[in-house]
Amino acid sequence: MKLDVKMLRYLSSEDFRVLTAVEMGSKNHEIVPVTIISQIANLRHGGVQRCISSLARRNLVAKETTAKYDGYRLTYGGYDYLALKTLSKRGAVVSVGNQIGVGKESDIYVVADAEGNQRVLKIHRLGRTSFRTVKNNRDYLQGRKSASWMYLSRLSATKEMAFMRVLNEHGFPVPLPVDQNRHCVVMELVDAFSLRQISEVGEPGKLYAELMQMIVRLAQSGLIHGDFNEFNILIKEPGIPILIDFPQMVSTTHRNAEFYFNRDVECIRTYFRRRYQYESVLYPKFTRDANREFSLDVEVAASGFNKKQQKDLMEYIEANDDEDHSDCSEEFVYESDSDDSADESEASDANSADSTPVDPQSAPVDDDTRKLTAAVDRLEI
Repeated sequence: MKLDVKMLRYLSSEDFRVLTAVEMGSKNHEIVPVTIISQIANLRHGGVQRCISSLARRNLVAKETTAKYDGYRLTYGGYDYLALKTLSKRGAVVSVGNQIGVGKESDIYVVADAEGNQRVLKIHRLGRTSFRTVKNNRDYLQGRKSASWMYLSRLSATKEMAFMRVLNEHGFPVPLPVDQNRHCVVMELVDAFSLRQISEVGEPGKLYAELMQMIVRLAQSGLIHGDFNEFNILIKEPGIPILIDFPQMVSTTHRNAEFYFNRDVECIRTYFRRRYQYESVLYPKFTRDANREFSLDVEVAASGFNKKQQKDLMEYIEANDDEDHSDCSEEFVYESDSDDSADESEASDANSADSTPVDPQSAPVDDDTRKLTAAVDRLEI
């Protein structure tokens, strides 16, 4: 959907209070009854119904006629406004410019902060028709049985912010993270073009080597990008690669880690062979034979590495402290196409996840609407 911020300035504090009440009520109700909205918003003199009508006209909430009661649900437009209102109060986003990108799971806009600096606003929009398998492919839900697409989008944005922060702190070439709220992430605007848009490269061998080294360095830190391709690599002058798009990153302990690692490598090899007529006989291949530099997957709780695995690993190391552990860590060695003895393992299906499929309305239920009302009061809308 297209982001339309024209009406944002015309919404009153009462409108945002009601919008927030619908959002809070959505934690326990797919369609939030008007009575619950009224109790949470706690407005006097029947102001709730007036605000709901105003929000419905602007498509920020939607009335569901199929329900057995009078109720409303929050739309992506309303979720956008709640996020932008918060980011605006923080000074991270004060104006919105042109849309510069659109994908199967996000929209990208140029925005400006309170100091006039241009930034990038990425709005996660999971649940589009082309991306309906996300619940099976990613373990955002951590054991819940269900979740709405908005909740999944919020988790996706949170994951991306966490990955960007930890990668930036460890010197990886990624955009500088600025702020995040709900399903929106604000980051540095990089003056660069995607690799897909660059038809000629002065030294394809040098760029190829840098990209392969980046894949290896990520893996030595415990992470695999999972979608390392020409669309998610920006080239900044003078030929510096910048990596973007991180929600699908997984740990090197993920059960399909070898498949994801080798797929990232093969994406680059295939693209350079097809676009730049460059092919190297050397490329990294995932094995389990060396020590890590860092464990960034543990820092950000990447998919595939959980607390139980971490505990089991530490217990194993302590119990075998005098033994050689060279066979229980990861190594990424360069192999040659000419080596006929290379063992090409079968790739697992990309859609087989290390997680249990889940569904939305299983957040813990709290019927005490007074707590929600108090939470709205503290928002200072």
